[in-house]
Amino acid sequence: MLMSQEEKKKENISQSRHRFCSSCTFKTLTPCLFLVSLRTSRFLMPILQDGFPFVQKSPRTLECYVHNLLRLTVYVPSIRRDVLELIVGQLLKLDVSASREEIEEAEENQNQSQNQDQPEEGLFDMDEDMTAEQPHRTNMMAHPVAERLDTLMVVLMAYIRDICNVDGSFHAERTKELYKDLLSVFDKLILPTHASGHVQYTLFYLCSFKLALAEAFLDHLWKVLQNPTQPAILRQAAAGYMGSFMARAKFVPVLTVRACLDLLLTWIHAYIDSQDSSGRQVCCDISLHGPFYAACQAVFYTLVFRHRAMLEANMKKGLEYLQSLNLERLVMCQLNPLKVCLPSVTSMFAAITRKYQVVFCYTIIERNNRQVLPVVRSSAGGDGVTTNTNPLDSFFPFDPYLLKRSGQLIEPLYQAWDDLAETDLLPPKTAQQAQKEDEDDFLSGETPHGDAMLGLTPSSYGSNVCSPNSVGSPPTAQHRAFKF
Repeated sequence: MLMSQEEKKKENISQSRHRFCSSCTFKTLTPCLFLVSLRTSRFLMPILQDGFPFVQKSPRTLECYVHNLLRLTVYVPSIRRDVLELIVGQLLKLDVSASREEIEEAEENQNQSQNQDQPEEGLFDMDEDMTAEQPHRTNMMAHPVAERLDTLMVVLMAYIRDICNVDGSFHAERTKELYKDLLSVFDKLILPTHASGHVQYTLFYLCSFKLALAEAFLDHLWKVLQNPTQPAILRQAAAGYMGSFMARAKFVPVLTVRACLDLLLTWIHAYIDSQDSSGRQVCCDISLHGPFYAACQAVFYTLVFRHRAMLEANMKKGLEYLQSLNLERLVMCQLNPLKVCLPSVTSMFAAITRKYQVVFCYTIIERNNRQVLPVVRSSAGGDGVTTNTNPLDSFFPFDPYLLKRSGQLIEPLYQAWDDLAETDLLPPKTAQQAQKEDEDDFLSGETPHGDAMLGLTPSSYGSNVCSPNSVGSPPTAQHRAFKF
């Protein structure tokens, strides 16, 4: 035990030296960096990219390097967008290499192991050091990749918060510039990456600072969705982000949600009109109408989560608004969106619209179920025959956030699924089953994910690149201010 305490002292001294050396280095180089700031990106970024530690390095090594990269952007603002792109790219590699199922399974196994190892009641632990470290251990992720990702997300979110707030006051101009940089990185890296689970929450967190940012983000997604020159896969992804953001962001008011739904439904009805007037046989074809189906699913998903807020203030006006959306035409059209959207979404949408007598979907759902045929779909090869319940290959970017430490910043901003709402809508038998569920999300893990989830990010991380010998140490406290 004495040896352990001695090692801790040495580690603390080493970290203090790293912080001191890093601080002195930055102060010394600052005048030089200002002189060459116009040319810095050209020669400095390749060095920073080559020096980025291998993603399987220790969380502490990655944390120090990312902290110093962000610290560098304060002295050389011209390279901030490139630095954010570098960091987000590395975070995405971590994010897509640890699926939600793997993270949840690791946490469950750890909880079971801790419960089995718990001492009998009445006994006490003589080791005070182990007791003192217990809270820290409970905040650590069981999955090693998730632990690295959580560590880096804490650093990045602290940076976002401290850039946007100066001396405790919100700074609009600095926030606007940071938003532009992050949005550029979002378009280039995050939006094209399929099934990332956490990195996109950097924009979610930033948008929570000001309603204008959230509205600007939704407007940007809307422009991508309705732009026919964009690739269909990006338009579908934009629709998924739009619906998930409206459904999950507590800081987005009902008026903004209604305005977005008006835009989506106007575009959807215009699309149906164009198909009806084309003179061609209209059929349910995802390859031709992918953005349309993604937009429909965004509408269904948003209404599932936000219908109560729309109806609470004034039930009569709320129902009039829902009826004005003409959802019946959407559901009954020949493109048949209920056949393509996720069953978990369509079933809850059908239950809600039946309860308030807005539109009746069950006849169409039953007809679609009778027409569903098993298809061969196995990415690993073989003759496995399954039913494809996710033909859009869609996912909801703002599904529940699983990382523990950085998640403390997201939790107050996040709209969780209300199990009571589900039991109020479903038939008695299903309601009893729902009461037994402890899952946060009504999808309950039903969103199918393909075996390959990397999107644009590479599946291998290249060679092991060592970090520099002298790296500054970021603050170890979870939500302490980001120190420049």
